[in-house]
Amino acid sequence: VENELVGHFRKVRKQEQAHMHADAALDLIRTLEFEGTISAATTYVNIATACNSFGENARALELFEMARTIYESSAATGNDLLGGLYNNMGLVYAALGRFPESYEVYKKALTVMKNERYGPLESAVTLLNMANAVEDEAGLTEGEPRIYELLDRAEALLDTPGIPHDGYYAFVCEKCAPAFSGYGYFLTAAKLEKISREIYSRGAE
Repeated sequence: VENELVGHFRKVRKQEQAHMHADAALDLIRTLEFEGTISAATTYVNIATACNSFGENARALELFEMARTIYESSAATGNDLLGGLYNNMGLVYAALGRFPESYEVYKKALTVMKNERYGPLESAVTLLNMANAVEDEAGLTEGEPRIYELLDRAEALLDTPGIPHDGYYAFVCEKCAPAFSGYGYFLTAAKLEKISREIYSRGAE
């Protein structure tokens, strides 16, 4: 419950309440001696994501590293958990200006998600995150060739044959469209927005 409340207060942008429930969740992990479990790692990721959203990137990275130690040492860790962790860590590394480490974990995310059912969609998001990191590090003009290469790869992945055009596909299209638009890929953004609207409208019928 405390974990869920952290996520809730992150979404409604109430930092003090999010921290209060984060502290309660961490206390419970220690009290119940859950350190080292997948559940603990998932809690660390959730709290770290909240810290990142509030600009507390050093604390976020500390928690992500704690989760990484557990996830990478457990055979029970699913690729979806690892992929999500690496993506989130990439965002934090980039925010801290640690770009080589950001690219490293983004590449790890691409590797672990490669053969997953929604792997192409997750990989497309990762590539767009990498494009943002390139811009932050090199600037738009100098980084343009690399950025466009990443955008083209992301677009191709979103068009991968056989991916179910379900609610999750619509969500990813909606999420990716502004990134493409921001780099001048207006036709791609419009296409993704159209696909998303069509899928959502089918669900409402």
